[in-house]
Amino acid sequence: MVRLTVPRVTLAMISALLLTYAFVIAPATTSQGREAGGPDRRAAAEPGAVATAQPSASPRPVRELFPPAGKAFIGVMTDKGPHDFTAVDTFTAAARRQPQAMLFGAGWAADTFDRTLFDRISGRGMLPILGWEPWDYQLDVQARRKRLPTDKVDDIRSTQPAYRLSRIARGDFDSYLQSWADGIRSLGYPVAIRFAHEMNGDWYPWCEKVNGNRPGDYVKAWRHVHDLFRAAGVTNVIWVWSPNARWSNSTPKLSTLYPGDDYVDWVGVTGYYGTGAFTKWRSFDSIFNPTITEIRAFSRRPLVITETGASDGNGRKAQWITEMFRVLPGHQEIIGLIWFEVDKEADWRIVSSPAAADAFATAVAAPRYDLTWSPAMLPRTDLAK
Repeated sequence: MVRLTVPRVTLAMISALLLTYAFVIAPATTSQGREAGGPDRRAAAEPGAVATAQPSASPRPVRELFPPAGKAFIGVMTDKGPHDFTAVDTFTAAARRQPQAMLFGAGWAADTFDRTLFDRISGRGMLPILGWEPWDYQLDVQARRKRLPTDKVDDIRSTQPAYRLSRIARGDFDSYLQSWADGIRSLGYPVAIRFAHEMNGDWYPWCEKVNGNRPGDYVKAWRHVHDLFRAAGVTNVIWVWSPNARWSNSTPKLSTLYPGDDYVDWVGVTGYYGTGAFTKWRSFDSIFNPTITEIRAFSRRPLVITETGASDGNGRKAQWITEMFRVLPGHQEIIGLIWFEVDKEADWRIVSSPAAADAFATAVAAPRYDLTWSPAMLPRTDLAK
């Protein structure tokens, strides 16, 4: 029998306290430290280990908007697009300004998705803008080669029953749409799609006034295409809705053709000086303002002049360019302008004369157009930001 003495009792009590700390208090304290994000002291007890706090997650960097507030981009459209950049290089040299966007067309009958076209544009520091056209444009090309009258050409190009809006809306082209959706999603950078533009006219098969289309068909077709892309997980598309500038009161109300802000990111307007109803002198504001005012009654999306140009038939092309850029800063809702650098019905190019080129270069030298585009930028879809 062990004899209890004061020293032995004291030693036993100390041993019990040490065991309690070792098996109860210490593990709980260490566990709480890990759960609160503190250092794991058991790791520090290992030879050579240093107790350090776990780094906190760094906040994601804020992506810069394109274009930044108070800026507007300059875009270009050429005859050959990204297949040949000769015209782009000539335009850039004449403008003394690198364009930040490039518009090019693709027709459903002839063109399949080709990544290289988008990469060529983005590789040059320009936002690719696809003019996506549900028709067979070869019929238009053939009619023009025959030098047929304009009204006959328009009739041939606009009568294509295979591309009626109702066929798009009911899914007849879904496999084709899916191939483009998959391809554009794989790009990994923003792309703008101007789908079925100038729908308020009567010269394309997707206009409601021709080709057996009916009122409401355009919105149904647009929403079907948009919804298919959304279902395919495509999040890098800027949807651009782009009517022609109103030229008479006989054209349909644009509100009846608008798919809604949930389906559109940028609204656009196409208009030219020196052709059709605008052959006589008309300022930029007189050509565009009625349509801009009409659009603003139902949408506050940022606005882009999706195509414009000026002819020099009356010798005032340079003057028109100068005055256009003089009034543009008063349109803060306009975030971009795309120049049609093509010699087609008329010579719309800025390189058509030294005076036109100098007027354009002088105007775009302003700080408002001094910006760059990069694939990491976030497209501006809200004017308030």
